[in-house]
Amino acid sequence: MTVSEDVWAENDTTPDEIEAALRNLLRERHAANRAIAPARVLNLVVVVDRAWKGEVANRLERVGRYHPSRTILCSVEEDRDTLDAVAVMSYEESSGSELTVAHERVEIDMGVQHLSRLDTIVDPVLVTELPTMLWTPQRHRDAAEVLMPIIDVILLDSEDEADVDTAFARASALLRSVYVVDLAWLRTTPWRERLAAAFDPADRRPALSRLTDVQIRHRADSRASAELLVGWLCSRLHWNGNRPQIGLDPVEQEAPGLAGVKVAWEGGCSLSLDRDRGGLTARERAPNGDERLWKVLGASRGEGGILGEGVRQALLRDPTYGPALYAAQEVCR
Repeated sequence: MTVSEDVWAENDTTPDEIEAALRNLLRERHAANRAIAPARVLNLVVVVDRAWKGEVANRLERVGRYHPSRTILCSVEEDRDTLDAVAVMSYEESSGSELTVAHERVEIDMGVQHLSRLDTIVDPVLVTELPTMLWTPQRHRDAAEVLMPIIDVILLDSEDEADVDTAFARASALLRSVYVVDLAWLRTTPWRERLAAAFDPADRRPALSRLTDVQIRHRADSRASAELLVGWLCSRLHWNGNRPQIGLDPVEQEAPGLAGVKVAWEGGCSLSLDRDRGGLTARERAPNGDERLWKVLGASRGEGGILGEGVRQALLRDPTYGPALYAAQEVCR
């Protein structure tokens, strides 16, 4: 199918004019093709510096099939007094009566002084009665305080903070008010899935209570992901005073996240998972010293896939993140 776009743009505009433009775009397109309907699942609000607008927009383009229904990208620029806006409705051209879903994207250029009343700018442009997610990938995290009454989910990346303690403290504070989706947590998903699957057989599960060593290798700026994986193990296995030896080792790696995980248990047994092209390389050592090596395909989703999963998680509720976060704050200090 061919993707088409209807575009509206205006300088020195208002939130009400933007909302009216979106309604007009939809009305005109629906009149031309009744098979086109607007997606009505999720609002995503993004607040970012003007200098980072292009990069963030490119990341949003790579989320795959988990596009928000309406994305509102607020671009903050010094010395700007007016609101300039572009509204885009994109859809796939189709023949016949097959239903086609349209997604809407709004880019609003604003000044720093607009941030204190950001709620009055964003609220009229939201699709009402839909959950709203906020993402502030660079600065302007104080925007969350202004928008808190109208948002349901905050998307963050604990690896954006130079200090892990600061990142986890912020995530813990936000969890008291909204649902938090942490990209650092989502980068551990393939590793958690493979570890859980490895110990899923009934005859393997007793080994979980006899772990002696947990070693995690991670990119230097991805310690948050490593600690969250430790927190997940701790919270799920109910470690108290008696826990295995834990090692977190930074390594050079192009992609953010983890490079390898190794767990060992009594009897000289171990299982290691290492990042490799196309997936993970798994190596298991038996009590008699025999080793088995195999490839786990398709483990990596890339940063675009992780961001897409973050958008999808806005509609889900992962009950394991909070306990893992709190356990990481205790175990890794």
